[in-house]
Amino acid sequence: MNQIEEIKKMIEPILSAAKVELYDCDWHKSGKSKILQIAIMHEDGEMDIDTCQEISEKISLLLDEHEDMIPFEYFLEVCSPGAERILRTHKDILHACGKHVYIKLKHAIKSMNEVTGDLLECNENTLIVEYADKSIKRKVSINEDEIEMIRLAVKF
Repeated sequence: MNQIEEIKKMIEPILSAAKVELYDCDWHKSGKSKILQIAIMHEDGEMDIDTCQEISEKISLLLDEHEDMIPFEYFLEVCSPGAERILRTHKDILHACGKHVYIKLKHAIKSMNEVTGDLLECNENTLIVEYADKSIKRKVSINEDEIEMIRLAVKF
């Protein structure tokens, strides 16, 4: 088991007790500094700064107890996965129903390679997205198999 997998396994009880899910855990560099970034969210995909702070303190204490696991200096960053996070699973997509999304398609649908709009429906394998075509609102049905990438999008 690699270091990141060990860290994920170690922090799981903390996340579970706080009723939050791990979105991502990975090392990042900022100049010469190494940052252990742990992105978390509530089951509904939301996150708040108070929860991040509380979880950060608990994880920091836990990692300090196992200091031999990370034998170098680093910064711990516990954060939200972000307003435009990638939706990785069908469950993520279901939680995004009703929200604004960006979808990159594997093959063009209605001459579009990508769609930005409101995710209206999430059926078993089909998504219904309402998008603006100039000033006209249109709907498109997209099979999940045709999606190359889907993420939340900020609506302006």
